Amino acid sequence: MPSLVVDEFEIERPHLLSVAYRMLGSRAEAEDAVQEAWLRYHRAREAGEDIRDLRGWLTTITGRICLDVLKSARVRREAYPGQWLPEPVVSRLDDPAERVTQRQEVSLALLVVLEKLTPEQRVAVVLHDAFAVPFEEVAEVLHTSVAAARQHASRGRKAIADGQARNTADRTEQRKVLEAFLTAASSGDLHALAAVLAPDVVTIGDGGGVVSAGRNPIFGAEKVARFWAGVLRRLQREAESVSVEPVLVNGDAGILVAGRYPDGRELLSVLAVAVADGRVTALYNQLNPAKLGSVGDR
Repeated sequence: MPSLVVDEFEIERPHLLSVAYRMLGSRAEAEDAVQEAWLRYHRAREAGEDIRDLRGWLTTITGRICLDVLKSARVRREAYPGQWLPEPVVSRLDDPAERVTQRQEVSLALLVVLEKLTPEQRVAVVLHDAFAVPFEEVAEVLHTSVAAARQHASRGRKAIADGQARNTADRTEQRKVLEAFLTAASSGDLHALAAVLAPDVVTIGDGGGVVSAGRNPIFGAEKVARFWAGVLRRLQREAESVSVEPVLVNGDAGILVAGRYPDGRELLSVLAVAVADGRVTALYNQLNPAKLGSVGDR
């Protein structure tokens, strides 16, 4: 394969990873999808196929691959132990190399609600709304009519509007609210803790059946306050040398918690928040080691 063809694809790889991650919510699955897109591109070039709009062609191919993955993943995730959260993209606050990437990240709040869409709705919304793919091409990816593709996108948008946690604060406000939350939770002051939580706040933990994280979401300021006060008390009592590092999680404020238990078990989690009107509207706690491999290597 001529190096020019390889170079052409590598230029598009970051874009394709962004497309696939929004569709799949998993960096590992996104990378696999993009690698499959490369193989199909390789075969098309060898066959002499005339590809005039490379980005458009590759985006369409990646969309088709992700649609197939979503259909099979739906069965796996229905059998997933407990709650399923996306694999987080974690970056340090002071890393200038990450700044462009951070601006392009999609929030966990959006990825969580995207998971509730049908595969067709998710592909239609991501391709058209996030990457401006015309509905004629979206229809080709979905193997349906243009009218049906529009309907998938419309229903997906409605589900997002109805289900997404409010997340309107900028990063400065997010960090301020997150710090207030951590201070109140560490002190065990339930009144102060509830004061920084929205009345309809939700907390979701993903332990993958390996780490205890709670099998169901917890709703409401009082219940969420009691839950997190208990979590912090347990960490203070049981864990050793715990570090809490402010980070960006999918471009939003979050923390990376690392440490170890006396029996040698590793403690590693990533907590992200959604914030609106000065209060936390959602907390997403990723504890599944299978989704934190790259975080642990930081």
